[in-house]
Amino acid sequence: QVQLVESGGGLVQPGGSLRLSCAASVSIFSIYVMAWHRQAPGKQRELVATITNGGSTNYADSVKGRFTISRDNAKNTVNLQMNSLKPEDTAVYYCHAGPYGLKNYWGQGTQVTVSS
Repeated sequence: QVQLVESGGGLVQPGGSLRLSCAASVSIFSIYVMAWHRQAPGKQRELVATITNGGSTNYADSVKGRFTISRDNAKNTVNLQMNSLKPEDTAVYYCHAGPYGLKNYWGQGTQVTVSS
């Protein structure tokens, strides 16, 4: 019903920057909350950042001040700008959308590796 496609992951050095994008198959105005989650090896998935269709944002303490979530409504895209990256940020990052039609949707994930 809703397809989410992440892009922008890759390998970056500590202190570097990366921008992730999540393209949705429906208007993101129809979705109350868009979010980014991440899951590091051997750890539980955690919430990174959220943005509502009204533009309100929230961040995990671990990324506050370094990451910025934003929307491009015309392109039905949600972005995550990641600055001052640390090795601890290494994880698979997942786009999440919901609720939409009483359901929640996940992207396939994109790998972010922060390493020298």
